[in-house]
Amino acid sequence: MESLRLTVYKHKKFPLGRLRYMDLVIKIRNITRDFPLGNEVVKVLKGIDLDIERGEYVALMGPSGSGKSTLMNLLGCLDTPTSGSYLLNGKDVSNMSDDELAEIRNKEIGFVFQTFNLLPRTTALENVALPMVYAGASKKDRTERAREVLTNVGLADRMDHKPNQLSGGQRQRVAVGRALVNRPSIILADEPTGNLDSKTSEEIMKLFGDIHKAGNTVILVTHEEEIAENAHRIIRLRDGMVESDTKKQFQSEGARVGQ
Repeated sequence: MESLRLTVYKHKKFPLGRLRYMDLVIKIRNITRDFPLGNEVVKVLKGIDLDIERGEYVALMGPSGSGKSTLMNLLGCLDTPTSGSYLLNGKDVSNMSDDELAEIRNKEIGFVFQTFNLLPRTTALENVALPMVYAGASKKDRTERAREVLTNVGLADRMDHKPNQLSGGQRQRVAVGRALVNRPSIILADEPTGNLDSKTSEEIMKLFGDIHKAGNTVILVTHEEEIAENAHRIIRLRDGMVESDTKKQFQSEGARVGQ
């Protein structure tokens, strides 16, 4: 796993070795999100301001109904705000079309979901390579990159296996590999350990720690305090607003996340 630090997760414009907190990858100002419900309007997000710097490791928390999932959908460009602005790598994505948002998701955001969301009839290699198909990469480049990523998430001997031939932890590693294959700006993980046992959860969180140490921006959505403690910053939502935003003291490079 040491090679994670050296090769796989370098950002194209900000290679490992430079200062990691150079600029903002996310800048949100006065974001609101309303949903119609019959003759009423439910205000889910009520004016959120948020900055996330390149290379941060953030946990987003909140009780049911806090707006956590809605904010996650906005951060992942799966939805657009009712009002306010969202700059992703300096681009205003607040009012983009569906096609433009799809392109942003493919290039800039790597998703990891609780339910893995793998294609059941395709191999681990094919699942990981899929985002590169949408990006227009050649088959040769897709295969080489997918093999590289799977090797570095510990699945070199499982590339030809289909999801039903893999354990839960292995499926989540495939999902992590798929999230990383296009070298996105952000890894957005939604309850990534929700379907895993305690031991496997620790392994997956260690993997996220290694990914972060290699220079990636990681945003982890979770309701579990123990999982959130792996992050260096915890943002808590309540009633559609930021209740608290706490940064831990910066950990040294030798510290092991999740231990």
